[in-house]
Amino acid sequence: METATNFPKSVILETHELTRRFDSFTAVDGLNLSVAAGEVFGLLGPNGAGKSTVIKMLTTLLPPSAGRGTIAGYDVTHQSQAVRRAIGYVPQALSADGSLTGYENLLIFAKLYDIPSQRRQQRIRDVLEFMGLEEVAHRLVRNYSGGMIRKLEIAQSILHRPQIMFLDEPTVGLDPVARNQVWNLVQELREDYGTTIFLTTHFLEEADSLCDRVAIMNQGKVITTGSPTDLKAALDTPNATLDDVFIHYTGAELASGVSYRDTARTRRNAQRLG
Repeated sequence: METATNFPKSVILETHELTRRFDSFTAVDGLNLSVAAGEVFGLLGPNGAGKSTVIKMLTTLLPPSAGRGTIAGYDVTHQSQAVRRAIGYVPQALSADGSLTGYENLLIFAKLYDIPSQRRQQRIRDVLEFMGLEEVAHRLVRNYSGGMIRKLEIAQSILHRPQIMFLDEPTVGLDPVARNQVWNLVQELREDYGTTIFLTTHFLEEADSLCDRVAIMNQGKVITTGSPTDLKAALDTPNATLDDVFIHYTGAELASGVSYRDTARTRRNAQRLG
């Protein structure tokens, strides 16, 4: 059994000079972050800033070129299996199979997470109820709306009750009603289960209202970190918004942004740009 390294109980995620290079290009350059257990933490930045690369390293999908990252006390490079048991991950790319029903998708994930067979049905019922998907559980996912697909993907990722959830652009391609539903679920995950949330988003008003702290990233580096309130106050600009903070530090502006096919197309485009 893998043993966690010495780690402050209040900290669930920490990186030290975490770096990822692709040949001569440095996508993430010496990242230093610390996230507290139970926190909603937002990683913001323009397209190509390195946000998705950060998440892929922290979720063990991409090895760091240098530096170190730990999740729940486990090293993302050397203790990857233990890290995967501690995390849930909802990527930009579709992770639900449109040719299967919602229930069938969840059953596959329950098996992948090694949830004992005698507990699978109850776990699946629990997440379907939590996500409000009971009535569509046996409908093919290709007939789901974009919001329903996102709910199913979140349901897949919480079956094993992770300590920390990684959400990479979780509301991309969704209409305003579906976006609000997803964010309400994010808040419930934190409040009802104590789940730590690490997310990227291009909707700065959502980050402002949901995140305890945010880090703004540009060209592979984190420029500033703090609570939205503190970052806005630091501008010394009347009625400053998080958009103002973002533009101040990056010189860029984020644009706030359906069927299964439309959702897949939108997410593929976002993934290429992110």
